[in-house]
Amino acid sequence: MLNIDIVADIVCPWCFIGKRRLETAIDLVRRELPNFEYSTCWRPFFLNPDTPPEGEPYLPFLEQKFGGKAAVEALFERVREAGRAYGIDYAFEKISLRANTFQAHRLLYWAQQHGSADALIERLFVAQFQRGEHVGDGAVLVNIAAECGYPAAEVAAYLTSTADAALVLADAQEIRAMGVRMVPTFILEDQHVIVGAEDPAVLANAILQLAGAAK
Repeated sequence: MLNIDIVADIVCPWCFIGKRRLETAIDLVRRELPNFEYSTCWRPFFLNPDTPPEGEPYLPFLEQKFGGKAAVEALFERVREAGRAYGIDYAFEKISLRANTFQAHRLLYWAQQHGSADALIERLFVAQFQRGEHVGDGAVLVNIAAECGYPAAEVAAYLTSTADAALVLADAQEIRAMGVRMVPTFILEDQHVIVGAEDPAVLANAILQLAGAAK
């Protein structure tokens, strides 16, 4: 069982691509090691920690950050092109608010106490980048969690509490202290770090090396 930590933020489009590339890499690994098993741990990163809890208009923020509408459209097209190869159709035009992702990271933290959160984070990425749902809104998060099979009432009670809030913030601070400044970042067995949404072959080779099966 190989442990893979993925440092990511739900509002990062390259993290969605990184998830799909990791899945492709796992398929490549299993061509060499059919019985390969792994576990994932999604760890919090805040691309925009200053985002208000209620969110704020999406496009104006990006246009200010990247230098205008044309620059943002060029960025969107690069992401769309990269995503198409992995079955992702980005719908940036549906996103109205830049979301604060603290509650979403808390939800992921909670979910991982009950097993894998891969399906949940997939649904969160779909919500953000394909459906234009506000992933900073508690009610939206409860509905998403319920779709993934989690008990809605329990999730709602958790999100309206302060449970694990300090732990999530501490984990994000620890990741920053490790020097992580770009997401996604993959950490294999707490020792091998791969920064960025790397080509699946690069990810697969690193996994195979740790598994002792690299060619």
